[in-house]
Amino acid sequence: MQADWAGISHRAFQVGVILKGVDGALELLGGGALLLTTHPVIGHAVAWLTQAELIEDPGDFVANHLVHLVQQLSIGTQHFAGIYLIAHGVIKVGMVAGLLRGLRWSYPLALVVLTALIGYQCYRLFHMPSVLLALLTAIDVAVALLIAREWRQRCRWSDPSPVGPDPRR
Repeated sequence: MQADWAGISHRAFQVGVILKGVDGALELLGGGALLLTTHPVIGHAVAWLTQAELIEDPGDFVANHLVHLVQQLSIGTQHFAGIYLIAHGVIKVGMVAGLLRGLRWSYPLALVVLTALIGYQCYRLFHMPSVLLALLTAIDVAVALLIAREWRQRCRWSDPSPVGPDPRR
């Protein structure tokens, strides 16, 4: 049974890390799109994406919030969000590349980065509660725990403990 748990845990680690990589790649694309598009283009895209939903349900929570968000979006906020997403995406993609290659330094670095991100998300949750952010934070905590477990396992695999005294002495 122990071997089954280790296999399941390793698969969960791989899936979680790959999802973080996909998330990082999407952040890179989203950040680039924010920096390369103008405010009217973003407004038209959101209007096109939400039009059918708002016709069907004029009180739709998500669609109305997206429309309101775009209406309030300043050029400074747009640029900040673009740069933030690109930086965040580069960090995540780099972290994922190191973890999937099994580089020893990537495990503690990934834990530090995820812990900082989780701390910031908890700060945001305290000041502006959000179900989506709470869910994303819970996923980040789960991935951090899987990374810590995988790191411990890798340390055990690479450092065999001697059974007896060193025969070379």
